[in-house]
Amino acid sequence: MPTDAEGAGPGPGSVRAAGRGRRLRTLRAYAVGVAALLLAGCASMPDHGEIRRVQASQGVDSQVRVFGVPPADKASAGEIVDGFLEAMTSDDPQLETARKYLTEDAAKSWRPGSAVTVLAAGLDRFPVRTEKDPEGPRWKVTGEKLATVDERSAYQPEADGPKYEEFLQLVQEDKQWRISSPPSSLVLSESDFQRIYMPVNKYYFAGGALVADPVYVRQRSDPDSRMDPTTQTVQSLLAGPSRWLGPVVESSFPTGTELRQGTKSLSYDGQNTLRVPLNDKADNVAQPQCQKMATQLLYTVKELTASRLDRVELLRSDGKSSSLCSVTEVTAAVIANRPHTPEYQYFVDSESRLVRTKLDVTVEDQQPRAEQVPGPLSTALGSPGSPGFKVLSAAVSYDERRAAVISEDGLYVVSMTGSGAMPQPLLPGKGNKSNTLTAPSWDAAGDLWVADQDPQHPGLWRVPGGTGTPEKVQVAGLDGRITSLKASSDGVRIALLVEKVGGRKNLWVGRIERPDGKGDVSAVSVRELRRAAPQMADVTAMSWAPRGRLLVVGRESGGVVQARYMLVDGSVVAATLPGAAGLSAVAVAASEDESKPKPVMGYSAEDGIVVLPPGAQWRTVAAGGRAPVYPG
Repeated sequence: MPTDAEGAGPGPGSVRAAGRGRRLRTLRAYAVGVAALLLAGCASMPDHGEIRRVQASQGVDSQVRVFGVPPADKASAGEIVDGFLEAMTSDDPQLETARKYLTEDAAKSWRPGSAVTVLAAGLDRFPVRTEKDPEGPRWKVTGEKLATVDERSAYQPEADGPKYEEFLQLVQEDKQWRISSPPSSLVLSESDFQRIYMPVNKYYFAGGALVADPVYVRQRSDPDSRMDPTTQTVQSLLAGPSRWLGPVVESSFPTGTELRQGTKSLSYDGQNTLRVPLNDKADNVAQPQCQKMATQLLYTVKELTASRLDRVELLRSDGKSSSLCSVTEVTAAVIANRPHTPEYQYFVDSESRLVRTKLDVTVEDQQPRAEQVPGPLSTALGSPGSPGFKVLSAAVSYDERRAAVISEDGLYVVSMTGSGAMPQPLLPGKGNKSNTLTAPSWDAAGDLWVADQDPQHPGLWRVPGGTGTPEKVQVAGLDGRITSLKASSDGVRIALLVEKVGGRKNLWVGRIERPDGKGDVSAVSVRELRRAAPQMADVTAMSWAPRGRLLVVGRESGGVVQARYMLVDGSVVAATLPGAAGLSAVAVAASEDESKPKPVMGYSAEDGIVVLPPGAQWRTVAAGGRAPVYPG
């Protein structure tokens, strides 16, 4: 994703970019001023003959501003095509330079908006009709489609890299070649997309929980709206959730709520307060609803800046800066019902007991002291003189009051706050070490999820409230066997590791739809599965992480094992974790708590339980341990 790495130094000049055949005008902002840099003269392109690649930008980082070069007088059809494709990557207001390559009518009607087609690399372009053809030159542009960004700014990976194909028709206008049929969206290589756009989360409510909805906005002012990144993000929030998440979340903003007309920039005052002027659709909302609106805004905006945001205030439409309501960060945290701050980390020790530990991440050489969890598990599971009941895997509820454990006999839910006898299993096992139930997972609503890997009876199961009768859950579009799962803390998404014939595992995220008393939906179901790690050929482990992200362990085709943070839309948002290549983790656990960084936990057959404290290195904490989990 975009970085702050330094690129070319300041100073005007002219160079030819090898293999690119492109002309770029760039600007980089510095604390002491602005420097101009002219990149790459335009090489003459033939209007007939072989296929030629229009390369993506190389070595141009996110801090560089790119401006296209207008078409030269009497430019050939090939030069017009190349110049237009390049100008689409520019930061020109209203994409003015790109429009100069179009006919007058096409320039007026072209509305690429926020829609983007993202290609894996540069475009191949070649003529299918030459300038001498009586119908005029026509050029075909193709590439490998990586993803699309829709009109709601949501990123959608494309399965198996389908081919992108577009035809650009050229005509003579005032004796100059111009394009009369531009593409309906912007077409960018992956490197150009990462330079121009950045991922942000906007937030909506699902019941009492706040849910992250990832989208992409321009890193600088949008060429069309002229809004800065913060204002773009707020505008996207007001427009509503992405289509994929929309069926299971809701916005507190009344339908039709927008920023007050003319708002192009939002900024903080000296008290770290963001004031947001709205139109008249929001003028008459009640205070509880208004505070939920402000909470959505605070969590949406606070990730956009390194500056502290203490308060969000919503303003009426009258233009007099009269306040609708405001929330502080403390108030918003209560309204947002953020994930519980975990007190312990948990794993299964070498004696197959569920244990917990408090790990002080500030003490790098500390060896954590593990203790058995309290309650019936401490007396019934693996204690001296017990029948030898063994825990294979476990999950702990978010309030850390109950544990769901898988044993050779099946799935149990056990209290960790009192004493008493062990309950009966909720789902029976096979009675042997090859138990087919996956490790379970809790969601914030208190429901428990588990999958059965039995080839004869595979399926996803949900235990309502952790105590109800298990229900088999329909998973629309499932193709393979679920080998691991993890429900998100917000209760509206579930990550599924699915194994197909051949043994390779892919990561999918599905939307959890619950009955609301309307329509024909009578049972909980999982719908619209989408690839969450399309870059990886094989995924071995995963966990939910803060801000609606996934921590994924796997490898790319022909590559080594890596651990990456990824958005649920399938785009990478951070570099790999250090040392993951040698970890060979088959289980990983990250806390969803955002209030304080927590160590990443992992398990490998060679090392047992390992942890990665923030800013430190991996280290072993329990050589014989396995199945690490945080609450959830």
